[in-house]
Amino acid sequence: MVTTIYRNATIFTADDAGSAGAQAEAFTVSAGRFTHVGPLDQVRADVAAEGGEVTEVDLGGRFVGPGIIDSHTHLTTFGEAVGKVQLRDCRTLEEIRQRLLAAHRADPGAPRILGASWLFDAVGGEHPTAAMLDEALPDVPVYLDANDLHSVWVNTAALEEMGIDAHSQDPVGGRIARDAEGRATGMLYETAGRQYARNFLESLSTPEDQVRFLELAFEAYLESGVTTVTDMAMNQADVAAIRALIARDGGLPFPVTAHMIIEPGADTVADLAGIEEIVALQQEIAVGPEAEWFRIAGVKFIMDGVIDACTATMRVPYADGTNCDPIWSAERLRPVAQAADEAGLQIAMHAIGDRTSEIALDLLEDCARRRHPRRHRVEHLETVTEETIGRMARLGVTASMQPVHCDPAIMDNWKSVLGDHRSEEGFPWKQVRDAGVALTLGTDAPTAPHEALPNLYIALTGGSAMSPELPPYHPERAFTPEEALTALTAGGAWAGEMERLRGRIRPGLEANFLVLDADPRQEAPEVLLSTQVRSTYVRGVQRHRR
Repeated sequence: MVTTIYRNATIFTADDAGSAGAQAEAFTVSAGRFTHVGPLDQVRADVAAEGGEVTEVDLGGRFVGPGIIDSHTHLTTFGEAVGKVQLRDCRTLEEIRQRLLAAHRADPGAPRILGASWLFDAVGGEHPTAAMLDEALPDVPVYLDANDLHSVWVNTAALEEMGIDAHSQDPVGGRIARDAEGRATGMLYETAGRQYARNFLESLSTPEDQVRFLELAFEAYLESGVTTVTDMAMNQADVAAIRALIARDGGLPFPVTAHMIIEPGADTVADLAGIEEIVALQQEIAVGPEAEWFRIAGVKFIMDGVIDACTATMRVPYADGTNCDPIWSAERLRPVAQAADEAGLQIAMHAIGDRTSEIALDLLEDCARRRHPRRHRVEHLETVTEETIGRMARLGVTASMQPVHCDPAIMDNWKSVLGDHRSEEGFPWKQVRDAGVALTLGTDAPTAPHEALPNLYIALTGGSAMSPELPPYHPERAFTPEEALTALTAGGAWAGEMERLRGRIRPGLEANFLVLDADPRQEAPEVLLSTQVRSTYVRGVQRHRR
């Protein structure tokens, strides 16, 4: 068996300060795992004493850290979004129209136009409508995912091909925007977007399409230094694609942990049946050939929407006086969450509004009283009270947050719809850290850019990776480099219940690591915006090289 010594590098292990690994000059990899970490002379002596073939790799003084763990992403949706018309940088409605027209001219035979990542700011003070899109493309169906993936904007041709009319029902937790006569006007909010638009489009895709989407996502992530992800809303089609990829290739480019999405069904009986199906699938995969690469950890409940669309549930109404009920009421979710907890599923709750996070903690505290210790988590926490943060610490609930969601370039609408002091109190990273809450950082791709280094830049500065000239959003909340790097690596392993496998450069763990030209702990944060990942290793194998 060959042992490889990696040396001449600035090594960040993500281990506790003061440990042997914290002063590492070198590390070794054998059979896909780290085997030694420490001073170079000691590493060489230990390897020589073991015998066997030895090679050495000089890393040229570059920075080495554990592979990034994106603890909140949507793999298939992200891969699919890569091929859609990109709209995040459009600042006006006319720019969006011109981008869509250009796509149509480039492929006039395409049966429909699919776009991604448009911002509410681009439409100004108006509500997006089908008529706005009809002016550019009246005859070709147009489907545009909002930047946050919680709304879909469509034109009249799309409404017609989906069969949405004045008689179409709003699903539980969703809404079809309508005019005074009840006619659909082009916006599908929350579960309406998923159950009408996304389910319709998914019905048109093939299993081969789903595998191709995964391949695109894996490739993009490896280029960004990501070596593990937690997918936060998998469905049956996603799982089938993962299994097909493993069957074809004998594995995945890197390991995947998944939370299965469950939305309110016809009644609680249907919801509980959904939990039983997830448990059965989890157990089937755990004893099958996919288990080495793929694991179902738990269940994902989307409890509310997003602030930009005023669909997140707030303690105090938005600036326009409106508010929104949760997608899952506490009464409806309680028996379902209890069933998931008792079955050993990790619960992840999407909670963006400050009222929603209170409800989430009530339910998780109820689960804790039943004496089933689990590592449950709350996703996003864009607005949250200090009391809720304290409760998270006491209950051992993990905070899963995404710095890219508060890039100042996309914050104007977010702040304006809140309209008061809350607009300056969002994304409370420092309060979460100070309270001792376990913390992990992700991207939520494709609702935000997937690249790890711009995400790290925002965490370090509160500034904008999209428009660096903009003033930062409350930089006093920012992380130190060590805090942010740990949250992006070991924090993701903890949140995903995989700290015994990966997340640090430590003997016995999988040899997942990245190599950078810049040291995030020493360079100015702005350097990260132009730094690229030189190489990415998964289980000791170089999967990406610049």
